[in-house]
Amino acid sequence: MKQSLLTIAAMTLGTPLLAQDICGGAGTGGQWIGGTEAASDIAAADAYREQMALVLGETPYVGLFTLSAPTAVRIEAAGRGAGDPLIEVFDAAGGIVTSDDDSGGGGAARSELDLETGTYCVAMKSYDNAPMSAFMRIGRSEHDALTPGSDTTSTPATTSGTCADARAFGDLGTTQSVSVDETGFWSFTLSEPTALTITATNSDADPTITLFDATETTIAENDDFDGLDSRIEQTDPLPAGDYCLSVGAINDTALPIDIAIGAYDPEATLALLFDKGEAAPPLDGRIPFTALGTLDTRMRNDIQVGQTAQWYTVYIPQNGLLLVEAIAQGDNGDPWLVLYDDFGRQIGMNDDAGDALNSLLTARVQTGTYLVGVKQVGDSAQGFIRLLMERYVPAQ
Repeated sequence: MKQSLLTIAAMTLGTPLLAQDICGGAGTGGQWIGGTEAASDIAAADAYREQMALVLGETPYVGLFTLSAPTAVRIEAAGRGAGDPLIEVFDAAGGIVTSDDDSGGGGAARSELDLETGTYCVAMKSYDNAPMSAFMRIGRSEHDALTPGSDTTSTPATTSGTCADARAFGDLGTTQSVSVDETGFWSFTLSEPTALTITATNSDADPTITLFDATETTIAENDDFDGLDSRIEQTDPLPAGDYCLSVGAINDTALPIDIAIGAYDPEATLALLFDKGEAAPPLDGRIPFTALGTLDTRMRNDIQVGQTAQWYTVYIPQNGLLLVEAIAQGDNGDPWLVLYDDFGRQIGMNDDAGDALNSLLTARVQTGTYLVGVKQVGDSAQGFIRLLMERYVPAQ
């Protein structure tokens, strides 16, 4: 029985890709966009680099590229059929450079950035977690584009006013709560070089944000960083000077949007990633976790959890197969699972297994400690989850 289950799991999982220890772990399982690292240097490429990928569930396809010199880069993702890709771009340290959903037009994603020399990772996901085949293209501004794009320097239909009409935001570190109908543009001044975090929050309005410099050149933009809320993290300090922020609303321009502009806080950013389950917390006690001990055969726990991930550790005493299942207890549950090794490499992730909202993941594991993150998805999802772990070993 054990051998049969292990064989079935191996066929389901396929052969795993070797982890890429770049982009702070965001490059795990990534593929060089040009086929090799040397061919993925976009600064020196004679043409764009492109790959087609199959994206299943919440597991992203990750494209890797390098720049041997500072370069104006265009990054695009276009789904086939009804596919709706979104992209996140990470620098070599794992910081988020930008993310985008629909700037390519027609559901396609597109970001145009001035990037410094270094290595970068592009994670492409499906907006609604539906299976999707899509093209990823990375090139310079003079290369042929994959998508029609949109004019990010003009006023979107969902934004009120222009930078010339911008309202003064006030002190950094404060929050303004205003609808797009009242004003869609905000101005602020940096007296010294400053790294920034900018957020726009109200999922009912579905906000979008775009940051411009004094010449109205786009610096960064975002839609749907956290659910339908938006966030820009400018981890490299911006020069002192004047800036303009455009705020739009896709769903309802009359609803108030909470807009916050403040100094970038790396500790707060890490804490947010831990809460969302998008990074593994350290096992030094700074982030609470429950140690479940050694998994000999089977373990079951009933836990109450909301939208903030709760963390558990389990020790695997022998190489084999680990199965983790999260089952909602009641009608309002929608569990989500993620599995990391003790170094912080993501081993697996799952939201909806099959046709149900319950979650299931399986992974080949070696002897060692593993972290399991559990949370609920959606504003109304809450209550108890039954967490099941089972371990299988190869037949002798």
